[in-house]
Amino acid sequence: MSQTIEKHLSPEDEELGRKQAVLAGLEAQLADRELELASLRADLIQFEKRYLQTVGRRYAILDELRAQIAEAHAHQNPERHNARDQARQARSKAQESACAAGEEPPEASTHDTSSASRPNQSESLRRLYRQAILLLHPDRTLDGEEKKKRHHLTAEINAAYHRGDEDRIRAILREWHASPENVQGDGPGAELVRVIRTIAQVEKRLKTIAAELHQLRWGELFKLKRQVEEAQASERDLMKEMAERLDGEIARAREELAHLAKTGAK
Repeated sequence: MSQTIEKHLSPEDEELGRKQAVLAGLEAQLADRELELASLRADLIQFEKRYLQTVGRRYAILDELRAQIAEAHAHQNPERHNARDQARQARSKAQESACAAGEEPPEASTHDTSSASRPNQSESLRRLYRQAILLLHPDRTLDGEEKKKRHHLTAEINAAYHRGDEDRIRAILREWHASPENVQGDGPGAELVRVIRTIAQVEKRLKTIAAELHQLRWGELFKLKRQVEEAQASERDLMKEMAERLDGEIARAREELAHLAKTGAK
């Protein structure tokens, strides 16, 4: 006569099973959202490269010509204060356009920043920094994955310390104390806590991705990309049309600049 032995799960085991099922669903959702975000970023990067090569470069050329025209007017009319102001504004816009088109590094990058003054590190910041480094130093673990994570966190802590950003170091410590890796012990109780913390991390990441997707899809670059795609569906090459219009404006600006050079030489 056979006997059936029922295995009774503890409340912790039962809850752990439920939480693991929730986590599995969230992780599948997270994988989809990460792929969606990565794909959108890649699409926008490719579109931006095409836009800068086709249109952005022409805007930079046009704005440079307009700056030269404004500067020529200011040189020929030194008594007109507004001419000098217009020349300065045009030159500033030309520099911005050149930077945006990738044809010239930002003006700030030409300065030596190695001797830039750092924020004063207070005693509380130094104390917090030592505490964070001691807790999260990579040498405190032998696990390869955790060591990589600690290297990343200590790099963030170092950057925050040099900025004088005490709040960021505190935020890193709070996130670490709430992380699954910080839960000690074995058994269903400890594993349950780890799963609950992992669920919280995944939910936080999902919210971050949703916010970034929203920001990208409401950005000017995405809107322009959609306009180009809608025009393409109507068999129009909007990018080409923009380039041709700018070529016409560039030609007229060159003619005006040449005329100003002739009149100024007289």
